[in-house]
Amino acid sequence: MSDDLDADTIAFAHRMFDRARDGATEELAGYVDAGLPVNLTNDKGDTLLILAAYHGHPETVAALLARGADHSRTNDRGQTALAAAVFRTNTEAVQALLDAGADPDHGTPSAVETARFFDLPDMLAALGRS
Repeated sequence: MSDDLDADTIAFAHRMFDRARDGATEELAGYVDAGLPVNLTNDKGDTLLILAAYHGHPETVAALLARGADHSRTNDRGQTALAAAVFRTNTEAVQALLDAGADPDHGTPSAVETARFFDLPDMLAALGRS
């Protein structure tokens, strides 16, 4: 976030990242519908979508995707929302991301690499790999 934002704006942004982590789908979707940038990114490069995927909230993932969240964005470590959903073995979030066009080979590590590294055969199958 920019250094020129005031404390209230920064606090509000932190609350929105918490809503993504907590799976507060309706509240977060309402803020996005009212103008909150759907690809809001924190100081680690995590988007609302990446946080929702990592914390296992497929409904929030779907709502953000429906509002135009960029599934191809990576955080500062090169991780995608799809890789996060695979790591958390969240089949619903994985499917929502794939349906939106997320690339299983994008990111470092990619979703496929994540599934192989952590020996997640069900996730490899969900990604169409073995």
